Amino acid sequence: MKGKGTILQPVFYGRNDVVQVSRDLLGKVLCTRFDGILTSGIIIETEAYCGRNDKACHASNGTRTPRTEVMYGAPGRSYIYLCYGIHHLFNVVTNREGLADAVLIRAIEPLDGIEHMKHRRDKKNEKILADGPGKLSQALRLNRTLSGCTLQKPPVWIEDRSIHIPETEIESSCRIGVDYAGDDAKREWRFTTELFCDKNGTI
Repeated sequence: MKGKGTILQPVFYGRNDVVQVSRDLLGKVLCTRFDGILTSGIIIETEAYCGRNDKACHASNGTRTPRTEVMYGAPGRSYIYLCYGIHHLFNVVTNREGLADAVLIRAIEPLDGIEHMKHRRDKKNEKILADGPGKLSQALRLNRTLSGCTLQKPPVWIEDRSIHIPETEIESSCRIGVDYAGDDAKREWRFTTELFCDKNGTI
């Protein structure tokens, strides 16, 4: 996997089906650049959240707080919040302004800057560097100060590097940690793939 791909533009995120956007983000590459250091990873797990009729969403039933206000903004921006006062979780805002849809990025397969990611996580095992939403944020140096920033330029952006994930390699399941949402917790809006990059940079 050499060179940069094409940065995803707001039109990609601005589609009206957050579930489809969530699926389509699998295989895309989440990147950050801080102090000249590029770190990145292939997105391998996502969850969709709808701002309407979805009790699992922070903006359910039109809820607006200083934290969630960014969800009501333009698509193609970051929504980053602190979970349990410890973990920063990275989301992308989708659909159009005022609707508050978003996709949580839950896991990535490390690509660029792996040694820097290991240092940030204080871990040597590459397999557990970014296999959870809090872990990937730490590995890529993502935090709440970046909430609301555009995803079309550094320090954080998402690329298309022509990695194709066949539909047969995508699994759907219920979202994690949203039991409080009642029937909405049963929606199979979590998407995962077990296709990883090999040593030659191909899927």
